[in-house]
Amino acid sequence: MNRILSLHIPALLLLALVIGCKKDNYEKPSSTLSGKVVYEKDAIGLRSNGVQLELWQKGFELFTKIPVYVAQDGTFSASLFDGAYKLVRLPGNGPWVNNTDSIDVTVSGNTVIDVPVQPYFVVRNAAISKAGSTALTATFSIGKVSDGRALESVTLFVGKTSIVDAVNNLGSVAVNGADITDITVPVTINMNIPGSLTGQSFFYARVSIKTAGVAEQIYSQPVKIE
Repeated sequence: MNRILSLHIPALLLLALVIGCKKDNYEKPSSTLSGKVVYEKDAIGLRSNGVQLELWQKGFELFTKIPVYVAQDGTFSASLFDGAYKLVRLPGNGPWVNNTDSIDVTVSGNTVIDVPVQPYFVVRNAAISKAGSTALTATFSIGKVSDGRALESVTLFVGKTSIVDAVNNLGSVAVNGADITDITVPVTINMNIPGSLTGQSFFYARVSIKTAGVAEQIYSQPVKIE
């Protein structure tokens, strides 16, 4: 019995080696799908990797999702095989009205698409600058795009790097939506620069709008403060 088992062991090892080599020799994706999440052709500012899209492809044994994370400037990129995909905007995953309609995407080489969304609010004409050496002032307008949800708050965030948002920041000042009685008037937020940033030669700032009942916020693009 032991001799029979010992004769089979080399064969099993050889089979495992062949299978392993086949796995290593699988073709890797050579095409790229890239693009941006947009409203009226403008990229949406988001929390870094806070929003996720999904890609699905039929015709394979394993019909599973391919997650695609969106960067804070609204762009995304994924390495894929050529073929037909369906792109899905996940319900409740972004600062916009839910849209469960999938988008048909044909990937062939380097493919670029825009993913349209309808936000509840947008940040417009954001300007952030130092007010003296220890303070910061942000002025921006609020654009209401969709009805059905109230304005919860607006916030000014600061951070050491360009990745700055509700999770990644070294300081923030918020204004409650109830205190903004007329959204047609530009909003101003003043902040004392945090001590952790006063000695820096530069840092970054951006503003956001939070919609009531929506987890993610919509942001302006980061501004370098020197």
